[in-house]
Amino acid sequence: MPKLNILAAGQDLSTGFKDFFDTIGLTGGGLVTKGIAAVIAVIAVKMLLQLSNDPKTALRKGSMAIGTLFVAVVLALYGDTLFSTVTAPTATPKG
Repeated sequence: MPKLNILAAGQDLSTGFKDFFDTIGLTGGGLVTKGIAAVIAVIAVKMLLQLSNDPKTALRKGSMAIGTLFVAVVLALYGDTLFSTVTAPTATPKG
């Protein structure tokens, strides 16, 4: 009979999604940010696949697609940090 090797300690996920997101290091906002970045990346890849045969048009559309892909990567890497700086709006004094 083969010997069973335990690679990781067991996790208590009894409270549901909150425990799961804590184990992978994401909050609800971080997960939404990663999802938005994934959708933008899919749109950028679709833009790259639909380039035309005209060199001038292909260069323009290709550079737009690469820029969109860059935005998706930056959002995926730093989105939770960027959006964590947004705070509740404060009232400005009148007068």
